[in-house]
Amino acid sequence: MTAQAEPPAAARRPPRPAGAAPSEARLREAALAHLARFAATEAGLRRVLQRRVDRWARRAEAEGADPAAIAAAAVEARAAAARVAQRLAGAGVVDDAAFAEARARRLARGGRSRRAIAAHLAGKGVAREVAAAALPDAAAELDAALAHCRRRRIGPFARDEVPRVKALAALARAGFSREVAEAALDTTPDAAEARLLALRRG
Repeated sequence: MTAQAEPPAAARRPPRPAGAAPSEARLREAALAHLARFAATEAGLRRVLQRRVDRWARRAEAEGADPAAIAAAAVEARAAAARVAQRLAGAGVVDDAAFAEARARRLARGGRSRRAIAAHLAGKGVAREVAAAALPDAAAELDAALAHCRRRRIGPFARDEVPRVKALAALARAGFSREVAEAALDTTPDAAEARLLALRRG
């Protein structure tokens, strides 16, 4: 007779009771714990905390709590989550401009265009004017295009011959302008390596 495998510990563990709706104090603790591990914008932190409220509401509903009471408590908790995020931003614990600058620099080094970086920052809740101030300049855009070329093995980093039209199309899809794409493809392998090495060194 074949012994049945033990279920994973997570499967044997009973679900955590919903308890009371998250208070503002508990949400602040959760926010600080999140910020200790991850960079976040005010909007991003607010979404993290509000998802925490939503998880509480689902657990409470699964336990059979009164739907009207859950809805009222959830509205209050979501408002508290927004206040926590706003106050931490006001205290400088959350800094959208610093987040945008660091994230834009990292993405550019990874080969993302200004257009792609702007879209990423918008998705993170960074205001348009804050994102615009963080975007790399024209020289950095060429470096980003070269980093993209290296990732895609096109232009100066091509191992096999890639039609120029195809390489231009790849760079255009990544959000680079025709002028920047042409400049990247015309860069010699040695010059491209030198630029990217200087970029890594900061």
